[in-house]
Amino acid sequence: MKGYALALVLAGALLTSFTEPEPKGEYLQKGHYIVVAAYRIGQEKYMDNYVSQLTSKGLHAQYGYDAGRKFYYVYLDYYTDFNESIAHMLNTRKQEGFELAWVRVMKEGREPTTTSTEAPRENTTTPVVTEQNKVETAKPVITAAPESPKVEPEQKQPEKPKAEEKKKIPALREATVLFYLYNPTNSKPIEGEVEIVDSDMGRLIKKVKAHEAQPMTDPRNKSGKVTLIGSSFGFRKVQHDYVLQEVDPENLPEHIEWNEDKYIIHFDLARLHRGDIETLYNVYFFNDAAIMLPESKYELSRLLDFMNSNERYKITLHGHTNGNARGKIVTMGPTRNFFELSNDVIQDSGTAKELSKARAQVIKDWLEANGIAPDRIAIKAWGGSRMLHDKNSNNARRNVRVEVEVIAD
Repeated sequence: MKGYALALVLAGALLTSFTEPEPKGEYLQKGHYIVVAAYRIGQEKYMDNYVSQLTSKGLHAQYGYDAGRKFYYVYLDYYTDFNESIAHMLNTRKQEGFELAWVRVMKEGREPTTTSTEAPRENTTTPVVTEQNKVETAKPVITAAPESPKVEPEQKQPEKPKAEEKKKIPALREATVLFYLYNPTNSKPIEGEVEIVDSDMGRLIKKVKAHEAQPMTDPRNKSGKVTLIGSSFGFRKVQHDYVLQEVDPENLPEHIEWNEDKYIIHFDLARLHRGDIETLYNVYFFNDAAIMLPESKYELSRLLDFMNSNERYKITLHGHTNGNARGKIVTMGPTRNFFELSNDVIQDSGTAKELSKARAQVIKDWLEANGIAPDRIAIKAWGGSRMLHDKNSNNARRNVRVEVEVIAD
């Protein structure tokens, strides 16, 4: 019997040794946190040192534990409003050392809670002296309760105000929405856009920027179907399809939430991987030239960010033209101006395939000028052999493009 008891003790000790340590500090509660670092249990020493460094610089740094993801998050600020948190996060990223700050959205507090059954404490009874010098005992008063209104003789007790009714959530087609694009591997928001498409006609209604609240677009078609496509260069597109009148506010899909006064529709965009192909539709060229228009800079910077995010990435740039006609080809001169038809441009002639090669080459040259190693970028020319639309159609301009194929990650 003693041996059996000893075995139970040893088994209990063994189980205790595998119990996850209790995190220090407070748990993160519902809200939006401007996070600048994350640590696991066991890294508290490093976390405390970092918080001390930030505090010594005059920053109001704090930390909290997310029991769902099992991380400590060091954060600089906290907001209840989603839009406000995004705006402050973007400002925080402009500060040196916080370029990778992000917003951690806590839908609910993660700390285990207990419900107290203890009755509210009462004040000590106080003697009241009457005109006849008789002492009576006052009724106990609950300290947490507000003072009751005085009631004059023969007056009715005023009715208690009714509990505030739960605010009704509007239908999705009648509400304000915010499209939230983020990287699911680290929960960081991603700049990008959402295409709103009439599902019946396959027609693009409009493109909108992510993270900006706006009225929901009603396709006004027969079925009520709308397609939302979230995209950002360097990430795979995510598509959501709805019949607007069938979205139940009381039973929302997992990727939609109601937050105070608007719907937030989430798009979890995963990074491109080997074999994926993305088109640089927002990189434009001067006519008959391998020189880019200035408005191409934004998408080029996204391509550069993509290449810098993983030093193992290697890509092939595929150049395409609208048709196969031979013609004039304008290329950069000695000043190497990527975005202007300067006085020293070189004018020549050649085939459509040669023009498509020159256009892929100028993007490669720009990436190399911004620090990307040449051996990470290959080019391939197709001319007009892989057009997407008829060369005389309204969409012919989309044939002029450069595609990015990920060949190593």
